Order: sequence, then structure tokens, then C-alpha cells
Amino acid sequence: MIDLRIMNDLADDEEPAVLENFARGIGKVDRLFDSVAKAKLFCQTHGRVAHGVDAACAPHFFDDVVIVPAFGTELSIQQQIKDRGCQIVDTTCGDVMSVWKRVRKYASESATSIIHGKAEHEETKATSSRALGDGSGHYVVVLTLEDTDYVCDYITHGGDKHAFLEKFKGAHSPGFDPDVHLQTVGVANQTTMLRGETEEVQRRVRRAIVDRDGPELAEKNFRFFDTICGATQERQDALRELLNVSMDLLLVVGGYNSSNTSHLAEMGEEKLPTYFVLNASRLVSATEIKHYNLHEKREVVSHFWLPNGPAVIGITAGASCPNNLIEETLIRLFELRGISRRDLELAA
Repeated sequence: MIDLRIMNDLADDEEPAVLENFARGIGKVDRLFDSVAKAKLFCQTHGRVAHGVDAACAPHFFDDVVIVPAFGTELSIQQQIKDRGCQIVDTTCGDVMSVWKRVRKYASESATSIIHGKAEHEETKATSSRALGDGSGHYVVVLTLEDTDYVCDYITHGGDKHAFLEKFKGAHSPGFDPDVHLQTVGVANQTTMLRGETEEVQRRVRRAIVDRDGPELAEKNFRFFDTICGATQERQDALRELLNVSMDLLLVVGGYNSSNTSHLAEMGEEKLPTYFVLNASRLVSATEIKHYNLHEKREVVSHFWLPNGPAVIGITAGASCPNNLIEETLIRLFELRGISRRDLELAA
């Protein structure tokens, strides 16, 4: 027997969110591909439209249409696509575009964007390109609270400029000068970061500005806007509730490079055995599972992961994970206990 506990972030009379509610932008993709096919156009995805899809499974056509993924793309790449004469189908999430609007405003007001996120993540790179504004804007990306404290200490006390630039190499704007560009700042974030962490980044940066400038001037030199993705926050809140239930293990489904999915896996690991899987294919057998190790940053193999007797298994997925991948993982779980897809269809 398997007792499946599916994370639910919707009202009681709605279907489990793990099957229905995910990041805006992702839901458009199937319809877009259908439209492209009907129009007999060729299409290419720039990056992955959604996390968790194997590259071999993703459509790869060329020349006429380029679909921009939910986390957006850098302005320079967008211009290259236009220069090639391609039609752009933009599935960028509305929450991401809200961040872009905010950092462009910071740039227009000569405020440097302190972006909480992963510098190498597609969304953060897209946001960073908007933070340049008309070319005169600046940004620095902080991932951890340790990074934040380093920036805050520099704001308050100054420091070694060369050491600062080396520490944030690849995570700041061209020509960034911490002695000049940390005078007026605004905090933004990659929309899939943990809300609590982003709020703590905001509090620490604000405190540093107040300590340096005093409360009155700090109102002018510090800005903040809540830009956490709604679907991401709902998943995190729902998982906190799910973790109050006694379970044997938790499966987290989604792309290994997905920040919001990684955060869910981190939350699970604090409470119980947690397996972060790309899709159903990683559930190799009842005794073998391939899953991503967040600490080693690679996919590993574990054995004897599924209990022999009755088990209570929690399942959640990132906001950017397509519904079909979640459904296939559920079906695979039942198959590992001898219940076929056909049996499930008949029972539905």
C-alpha cells in the first residue's frame, strides 16, 4: 500500500495544486506549440521553457519562431533573435516582468540594484540586463546572507575595492565601483528565491544604509519591492503544512537547475528522507532511485529507498514543473508496487 500525500496549495474544493497550479507562463507552452505546428512554422526554444524536461524530449525546430521561456532572457540575446528575423513568442512570467520594471526604475533613479539570486541563473541574468537601464545602471548579485553581510559591511565601513570586485566576479555590472555605486541602492530578487531569505536581505541592507546615513536620508537611499513569485510562495507554504504530516519519505519533482524546486528539496531534507528527481525515469526500481544531491551538486544513485511495507509518501514539485511530469511520477510510484497504468485508468 502507498499512501500518497500530495502538496495542495489550493482551496479544499479544488484539485491538488501539484496537478493544477504552476508558474504563470509555463501553462501557455503546450498551446503555443500547438499553434506553431498548425501554422506549419518551425520553432526553437531558447533555453528550457520549463524545468524538468530532458533535452531529448524537448522540441527542437528552427528558423521562424523562437519561444522565450518563463524566466525570460537577456536583452542582448533577445536582440540577436530579432536581428535574425525570427518571430518571438514570449512566455515570460508576469512576476518576472514586474521585477524587470522595478530594476529599470532603480536605474532611472541612479539606484544600484542589489539582486538576491543566483548570478548564473537565466532569470537573474535576464534581470541583470534590465538593471543596466539605458546603459548607466548598475547591479550586484548576492546569493547568500554571507554575501549580503559582505556588501552591508562595505556600505557601512567601506573596504578593499579590488577584494570586493574579486569576490563578486561575474556577479556585478561592467564598471561597477562599490565606492560609488552603493550610495543609493534598491533590492530586487530572482522570483524563485525563498521569501524569508529575500526579506532578510532587505532588512540587512536597509539597516546598513540607516547606520551609514541615518533614518531620514535612508528613505531616499534605499528602495525595496516584494517580487517573490506567487506560485513559488504558495508551494513553499503548502509544503510547510505537508511536512507536519508523518511521512516515510518525500519526492520533489523538477529541474535540477530550478531554484524554486531546490528550495523545496532543502525544506524536505530538514525533516525526512527526501529525493529530488528530474522526472519519473529516475525512479528506476523499488530498490534504486537516481536523484540530485544538492550538496554535491550532481545526480547520485541511492538504493532501497522505497519501504517494503505500507508507506506514506509525500510528493511536491516546483512551480516551473509541467503537470505531465508530475503525473508520470505518480504513475511510476504505483507501477513500482505492481499497479499498472491501465489499472489506474480503470479506477479513475
